[in-house]
Amino acid sequence: MLIDRPVPLDDESFARTITESEIPVLVDFYADWCGPCKIMAPAVDQLASRHQGRVLVAKLDTDRSPRTAQSFDIRGIPTVIVFEQGREVNRSTGAMPFPALEKLAGLVASKT
Repeated sequence: MLIDRPVPLDDESFARTITESEIPVLVDFYADWCGPCKIMAPAVDQLASRHQGRVLVAKLDTDRSPRTAQSFDIRGIPTVIVFEQGREVNRSTGAMPFPALEKLAGLVASKT
């Protein structure tokens, strides 16, 4: 299934989504009131659209799903976590542009 926009997650759907996905899952932990989250939202949308089938992009509202946010020790938002086979493999806190999201998700090779 190809999904070209972020999938909304909550406390009930989170674990199932990250463990059952056959591709990496990038989760944007955000809140509606968060200015940096709003600034980063277009880049998250672009990532979902540009890399559909390679990464599942999801969003979790930390105010509406506090149990999941607490279980991953989310202390600042936006926080982006990449999961593979249900395990956290990468994390970043703070707003970031599209190229940084691609790099975090492992979709582009790092320049060394």
